[in-house]
Amino acid sequence: MNLDGKVAVVTGSGRGIGRAYALALAEAGCAVVINDIDPDVAEQTVHELNDAGHTAVAEVVAVGSAEAADKLVQRAVESFEGIDIMCTNAGLLRDKVLWKMTDEDFDAVIETHMRGTFTCARAAAVRMREQGRGGRIVVVSSWAGQRGNFGQTNYAGAKAGIAAFARTWAMELARAEITVNAIVPNALTRMIASIPGMAEMVESAEKGQPLPDMVRKQMGMGMPEDVAPLLVFLASDAAKGITGQCIGLGGDKLSLWSHPQEIAAAYRDGGWTADAIAEVWSSSVGAQPQTYGIPFLGGGG
Repeated sequence: MNLDGKVAVVTGSGRGIGRAYALALAEAGCAVVINDIDPDVAEQTVHELNDAGHTAVAEVVAVGSAEAADKLVQRAVESFEGIDIMCTNAGLLRDKVLWKMTDEDFDAVIETHMRGTFTCARAAAVRMREQGRGGRIVVVSSWAGQRGNFGQTNYAGAKAGIAAFARTWAMELARAEITVNAIVPNALTRMIASIPGMAEMVESAEKGQPLPDMVRKQMGMGMPEDVAPLLVFLASDAAKGITGQCIGLGGDKLSLWSHPQEIAAAYRDGGWTADAIAEVWSSSVGAQPQTYGIPFLGGGG
């Protein structure tokens, strides 16, 4: 994939999957705006890219507010005269079960993931429409957003909303030739080490130990660099006709996620009563209830 001349902003790209996204885009020819809340981490990634012959600058700001989003887009415009790709990757976790989750836990995750995706995508869309050359907006959903996950009310809610953003914005931006897709990544990062059962696997991967086939194939989980090619593909001309999709990548597994849709229906002349619903539920629309939770984390049903 050749992305020479393209300009990308990747939020939360100082470390983890965001850093892998930025490196992959730069290696494909993109100029990249690196974003992180830690100036040392952001500058380190910029120096690494520049030392390798790539083009990158840093914008240190916490995503969420409209002001932060405008700064990121303006940094791309001032440094590289435009923006072609916006990847809204920045995120954090504040995991607790429902009855223990505080307002602050909820708001922090919604602010960064959901509001940050909204404000950054909006700022990019405004500029891309002004430029008149199309563009790519790639948002980041998750397994939790698609399936739900124990202890992740805030995160799952935000990520489900982000998937809905992609479907909505794909329609709204089609005339401007701006595609919008959601990546559903599955990678071992420091951020997911707090999830029960994942810390040991993350530690093992950080030591350079190879992941077994069961992890890479059945769980579809790998390292951050395993996810990054999907962003490069979606940013390229090869994906100009792909929009409104939720696409998963992790380890050795590439997947397309379904959209919510009706899978069963029943009809009753004159409408339904509660008793009538109870009478037919198990033999009609409720005959095959949908599963939920993330299988390889042992949750749901």
